Amino acid sequence: MPSDTPRTVLVTGASSGFGALTARALARAGHTVYAGIRQTATRNAPAVDDLRRYAADHDVALHAVELDVTSQESADSAVAHIAAAQDRLDVVVHNAGHMASGPAEAFTPEQLSGLYDVNVLGAQRVNRAALPRLRAQNEGLLVWIGSSSTRGGCPPFLGPYFAAKAAMDALAVSYAAEILRFGIDTAIVVPGAFTSGTNHFAHAGTPADTDRAAAYDERYGALLAGLDERLAAIIPADADVTQVADAVVRLVAMPTGGRPLRTHVDPSRDGSEVVSAVADRVRADFFRRVGLDDLLTAGSSL
Repeated sequence: MPSDTPRTVLVTGASSGFGALTARALARAGHTVYAGIRQTATRNAPAVDDLRRYAADHDVALHAVELDVTSQESADSAVAHIAAAQDRLDVVVHNAGHMASGPAEAFTPEQLSGLYDVNVLGAQRVNRAALPRLRAQNEGLLVWIGSSSTRGGCPPFLGPYFAAKAAMDALAVSYAAEILRFGIDTAIVVPGAFTSGTNHFAHAGTPADTDRAAAYDERYGALLAGLDERLAAIIPADADVTQVADAVVRLVAMPTGGRPLRTHVDPSRDGSEVVSAVADRVRADFFRRVGLDDLLTAGSSL
């Protein structure tokens, strides 16, 4: 498919934040976009109404589709709905995720499991629904919305979220080699800590074990109280969260095999880009040493 051909795209977690911005940006670029949103008839009905108004006002092909990434049945149904309406699916943007903030010890194992369920297993469910269709087409693109925390400067008290994003990153890198021979590209977009323009921090989860959290407050309370301000202080005043959506639009427009494995959008410059460049180069060199050269694209180590 020529690089300028309109694609059919599914964006997960598209009720707000990066997902909502990305769905709209892709639609403006001429693609047919399905915004995966859970609880479309209840909790997120206002987001669906806003999406429909945006589509009408801008005359773009932008649709809401019921999608709860914590349910395989929901993922299967969403992909089947798209395929029935469009007869194909070209791009999946793995954006659905949830943040949590607080002392790692104070989160229960069940809370960590819930974070992994959304950030990691959610992507796996959508892949299992979508990849058979992309493989049958012998072309496609998976875009993963990662985090600079995976390899960059990691402030404390965000550990469960960072762990989940690191797991998702590792899964994405493995997929990159395993689906390449089916003509399917992998692109990881790595946003930094945008502290405004999304509700990422405002909706962060908190520890269930309040007694253990209180024990940390005694020694770290002042640090925690000012952490958001410290993060915001290193973000340039002109940092624009829409840059993440714009990066996805550019990746979708690129030719197959020429996309970089990672695209960093990090106004805070926390070091993730430097570390990732080394790690991805090491991976590429190792592949060549063991005779897996054909599993590397032109952008595999960029």
